[in-house]
Parts: sequence; structure tokens; C-alpha cells
Amino acid sequence: MTSFAALHDLTGQVAVVTGGSRGIGRAIVQMLAEAGADVVIASRKLDACQAAAAEVRASTGRTAVPVACHVGRWADCDRLIAESLARLGRLDVLVNNAGMSPLYDSLDAVSEELYDKTLAVNLKGPFRLAVLAATHMAARDGGSIINIGTTASLTASVRELPYACAKAGLNALTVGLAEAYAPKVRVNAILPGPFRTDISQGWAPPPGAGAVRPAGPPRRPAGDRPPGAAPGQRRVELHHWRHHPRGRRHHPQGLAHQPGAPGAIACAGKNLRKPHTCYGAR
Repeated sequence: MTSFAALHDLTGQVAVVTGGSRGIGRAIVQMLAEAGADVVIASRKLDACQAAAAEVRASTGRTAVPVACHVGRWADCDRLIAESLARLGRLDVLVNNAGMSPLYDSLDAVSEELYDKTLAVNLKGPFRLAVLAATHMAARDGGSIINIGTTASLTASVRELPYACAKAGLNALTVGLAEAYAPKVRVNAILPGPFRTDISQGWAPPPGAGAVRPAGPPRRPAGDRPPGAAPGQRRVELHHWRHHPRGRRHHPQGLAHQPGAPGAIACAGKNLRKPHTCYGAR
């Protein structure tokens, strides 16, 4: 199989990945660095960021900058973008990957603190980071923003309802930002199913675990252009991880309905980084 690095040369570019010290974010960081990008690894715990940065430098030779950041805090988001620009001089890719889905006994047991914290990390932070990054990108050579969502935003369950609500907001944010910052900034979302990460350790196995999924055509948004769009402008697309951007169906979890490994999701971003996946004016 041809590697991501062989297909996509990101030499000279800078990528910021939130939640980049472990799980899906760590896999994305590694893939971007192997393709030549210098990376900023952001998460709440500085020691975890430092350890990941050391591994990336040793394995790829690329610059890897660790930054402690709680994305649920507005000021931390401002500082992350400012520090990234101060230390690396540019910003070409932002991956909003950090997320959280706290457990609760019942819906009526959800506290205001839990609800606010979940919305802050999964929606407020990505909004602030994306707006700052997109403003910088649009004023220069452009760039790409990738929001990591979830299929739970489309088929929510009572087990993660605040999380699903926040991620549904992230879907709307993706659409709005793609329109606001086109044509120079591309904004897309990837909606994974269950993956084996820290956030999913407390989840119960999904219904039908182990069952084989029937094959079927991918579901794609209808139409290329929104009403009133200028010539050459197309509708933003929310990329489900099971639906390849070009229409071929991918099963990173295999045919069996089992949680996938974090490394698999990193491959989905390869097309979203390229101009041909732009869903804005071009």
C-alpha cells in the first residue's frame, strides 16, 4: 500500500493538532510529520505532549512543538494559535480533534457542570481555534481545517447525548466556516464510528457488535451547489469515515461491526488536506 507521505508532500507546512498526544490525534500527528509537516501537539497535559513530540522528532526528524492547552477555555485557544505562529511562523493545517464524552447514570443526572464542560471542549474550543486559524490562513496562502466529529452526531443515543449535541454543532460549524472562508480555506469534517481510544473505554459495546454489516451505496449530500452560490462554489460535505470522499465505501473497522484502531482514521485526512476536496469557491 502506498504511504500517505509518498502521496502528499507537506514539507514546509505547519499543522496544529488538538488532542494530539494520544489516540486518533497522535496517529494524525505522526502521519502529518511523516509527510514532511512540522507539527504542534496540543493537549491538557504538557508532559504527554512533550513525550509525543520527542517520539515524533526521533521517528521523522520534523519539528514537533508541545503546547499545553485546554480547548474548552477561550484564552487557552488564543494562546495556542499565538504560540504556534510565534514558534513556527505559519499555520497551514488545523485539526480540531480534542474531545470528551463524560459518563452519567441517567439524563436527569447530567449536571450543568458536565453539560457545560462537554459543550466547551467539543464545540466552543473548535469554534474559537478555527476562526483564529482561518482568519490567519485567509490573509495568507490559505489552508485546511479538519474537524473530527462522530457518527453519534447523526444517530445520538441516551448514553452520550450532550456529546452528540456538541458534535452536531461541530457539523454546523464546519458548514458555516467553509462558506465564510472560501475560497482560500478548506473546512471539512470526518465523522468516525467507534474507535479504541481513551474516550471510548467506558462505553458499552454497540448493539450488534460482531455482526457483519450489509454492503450498500454511500450516502452523499445531494447537489453540488447551494442555492445562490457563485459559479465554481460547491456545498460543504461532512465526510463520514465509512464514505470515501470520492464515493468508494471504506471500512476501517473491517466488515465486522467492531471498534477501529486510532491509526486507521488518520488516513481519512489525506484527501481533505488536498485542494481537490475543497467545498468552497475554487
